[in-house]
Amino acid sequence: MSDVDVAELPAFPFLSPRAQPFVPVGEPDLARLDGPVTRVRLPFGGWAWLVTRHADVRALLRAPGLSSNPYRPGFPVLNPIPPEQESAAGAFIYLDGVEHSRLRKMLLPEFMLRNIRRIEPLIEQTVVDALERMRAAGPPADLISSFALPVTSMTICHLLGVPYAEHERFQRQSLAIMDRASGPAEINAALGDLGALLFELIQAKRVEPGDDLLSRLTVDYVVPGELGVEELLGIGMLLLIAGHETTANMIGLSVLALLEHPEHLAALRDDPERAPDLVEELLRYLTVVRAGLPRLALEDIEIGGQRIRAGEGVVAMLPLANRDPAVFPDGDRLDPGRADVHQHLAFGFGVHQCIGQPLARAELRIALVELARRLPDLRCAVPAGEVPWRPNAVTFGLAELPVTWATRPAPPGSDDAARAGDAGADRAGRR
Repeated sequence: MSDVDVAELPAFPFLSPRAQPFVPVGEPDLARLDGPVTRVRLPFGGWAWLVTRHADVRALLRAPGLSSNPYRPGFPVLNPIPPEQESAAGAFIYLDGVEHSRLRKMLLPEFMLRNIRRIEPLIEQTVVDALERMRAAGPPADLISSFALPVTSMTICHLLGVPYAEHERFQRQSLAIMDRASGPAEINAALGDLGALLFELIQAKRVEPGDDLLSRLTVDYVVPGELGVEELLGIGMLLLIAGHETTANMIGLSVLALLEHPEHLAALRDDPERAPDLVEELLRYLTVVRAGLPRLALEDIEIGGQRIRAGEGVVAMLPLANRDPAVFPDGDRLDPGRADVHQHLAFGFGVHQCIGQPLARAELRIALVELARRLPDLRCAVPAGEVPWRPNAVTFGLAELPVTWATRPAPPGSDDAARAGDAGADRAGRR
């Protein structure tokens, strides 16, 4: 490793070109990559291997002998991390082997497709309420703060059993945690505040459990001693942050992409049955985890013909894998009709594949269908290249999405706007 001139390597993570939010890696950065498995310079010192081809990323993410633990020496850290703390013990995405599978198995039943289908009526009502409040307030609006964040925040609050009254608190702390510009002290403070919120909730659910995920984990695993309170805190924080942040980013970017391709939005409006394939293509095309998935090799492995030695860091570059022409011809084009779309890696691959993907798919599908139906003439209020985005966010997303539309009566079958807004607020206050 001493023969590597780190200063000469491409700086990573890459920043998307400001004027092109749908280009995950710009031509200048692509030109500096000397192959599908190549070295890049890390933001906090040192270097790592970057893996960009679809087949190689799959092979990497299913290979044994890799660690997801950012506190291991040599791990390719892409974002600031706070000092290791007990309250993060249940953050299973950073655990390896038996400890990872033990916690993941506890959560799998909660995210099975049949359970997500059970809460789809609630997701739909949450989406409708948010859209009707937007319509009642009238244009223009910021689609992120008025729609994407309320929908995903209310859904994850219901699922976990967190009062929606706390949503501003956890959104504020999530922004700090998911921002690369945040320092370790700022991240630590945000984690501490979320931990305090969840600890109080868990203690209350010991006495009076409800019909929610935190209650079930408390009753089924914490009380019998199979799961520590600190582990449940880590699980809760991870799901609370990831459960609304990434999906809100996907909703905002998806709407912007569809406003840039109105033919796909019109097709969805005419035939909502197109939604599942459209969602998969948007997941592939946008791939909000733009910095990829970092891993540490614990033993020598070979990926794409390149020997990666024990102790070396490696990053699975999901956005480039999802545009690999060997799997996705003309991958830079948004094409909901492509036959190969279900091979995308937007949720990762292997044992650490995103556990919440059925929920994310349901929220995105319902949100886009209802938005196409209820705001048929929605349009972006500024050119796409001028939409403000969050360049330092761990998951790529828009800071705002200014939109406007022509005011008109509510579509047949929809709630009266003012009544829906009042009902939504009342429901939120009760959660």
